Amino acid sequence: MSQSDPETESVIPPKQLSDEDQARVDRYLTRGHNDVERKPFRPFLLLGIILAVLTLLSLLSLFIARTKGVV
Repeated sequence: MSQSDPETESVIPPKQLSDEDQARVDRYLTRGHNDVERKPFRPFLLLGIILAVLTLLSLLSLFIARTKGVV
């Protein structure tokens, strides 16, 4: 059983892209195509919207059921 050596753990894996391909990737990433400013995620707002829609649909189904004589 071999123990892991701290020096071998930090070894960089061999490159899988050629220098030309890596340069293309680097140019694309620095262009800013994929940089989009977004508002922070607000989970409580999403929860509130889901609850509001669920409540409205439930009330609508109760109204339909009462008008048809089911309830």
